[in-house]
Amino acid sequence: MPEKIAIIGAGLVGSAWAIVFARAGHEVALYDDTEGQCAAALARIETNLEALEGHGLIDDPAAARARIATAAGLADALDGAAYAQESVFERADVKRAVYAEIDGVAGPDLVVGSSSSGIPCSTFTEGLGIGPRCLIAHPINPPYVIPLVEMVPAPWTEEATVSRCWTLMEAAGMKPVRLTREIDGFIANRLQAALLWEAFRLLEGGYATAEDIDTTISAGLGRRWAFIGPFETIDLNAPGGLADFCARLGDGFFEFVRQGEPAAPLSDAVVGEAHEQRRARLPMATHGERQAWRDRRLMGLAAHLRDARRDSGD
Repeated sequence: MPEKIAIIGAGLVGSAWAIVFARAGHEVALYDDTEGQCAAALARIETNLEALEGHGLIDDPAAARARIATAAGLADALDGAAYAQESVFERADVKRAVYAEIDGVAGPDLVVGSSSSGIPCSTFTEGLGIGPRCLIAHPINPPYVIPLVEMVPAPWTEEATVSRCWTLMEAAGMKPVRLTREIDGFIANRLQAALLWEAFRLLEGGYATAEDIDTTISAGLGRRWAFIGPFETIDLNAPGGLADFCARLGDGFFEFVRQGEPAAPLSDAVVGEAHEQRRARLPMATHGERQAWRDRRLMGLAAHLRDARRDSGD
C-alpha cells in the first residue's frame, strides 16, 4: 500500500510535488503556515491535473485530487507520513527553523527531502536528531512533467535514507540522479549558471539580442538536450566518439572558454537590458499565460518522449 506523503510548503514547487505523489497513488497531506497558500495550491493542482489529463499523462485526475488533503498543522501533516518533501522559501535560516520544528514532531522513521535548488542540506540540518534521515531531493519545476530529481546527501545522511528516497522517487515516476557529496547548486543549477553567465556576457557585449540567444537554444542545442545530455551529444557528433570529438574540437572549445571574462556579479545594466528585451516580447500582463503555455508544451513533450520510449522498447 502506498505510504502517506507530507508536503511542507504549498507554493509552486510544493503543489507540483503533491501531484507527483498523488498521481502515484499516495495519500498526500499539504501544509503551509501562510494563510491562503493551501487554498491557492489546491486550485492550481486542479487546473494542472486537468491539463495533464488532456495530454494523457494521468489516468484518473479525480482520484489523484481526492488523495490530496490539507493539514491543520505541521504535526498533523507528518502524522503517519513515511516521507516529507520540504519546499519552503529558499533561504537557509527559514529552512533551519522549519527543520527544527520537524525535528520536534517527526516519527522515528520519517525521511525528509528538501526541494532546495542550491543550498546544501548540511546548512540547515546540522545537529538535529533527524539529520541522518534528511537529504536534498531537488526537482526541476514542474516535477509532474519533468522527471529529474537531484539527490544530495549531507555528510551525516544515512545510506538507508538515500535508498528509501531513491526507491520512492522511481516508483513515483521520477528519474533520480545522485551526487556523491555536497556542492553548492548541485548539478542542474551549476550547468544552468554556466550557460546563463555566457548568455548574459554575449548580450552585454552586444554580440546578439536576448531573443537570438534564446533561439540558439530553443531551435538548436535544446532540441538535442531534450533527450540526450552533453556527453552523449559530443559522443554522437564525431565518427570516433567522445575522444575523437575532443581531439577535433577540444582546443577550440578551450579557446572559447579562455576568452570568457572572470566571473563577476551581473550588472544592473545587463539585467535591465535583458528584462526590457523580454518585456518587449512578453508584457507582464500576459506573463502568466505564457507560463501556462510553457507547461502545456512540456506536457506535450513528455507525452512524446513517453511514446518514443515505448516504441524503442526502453
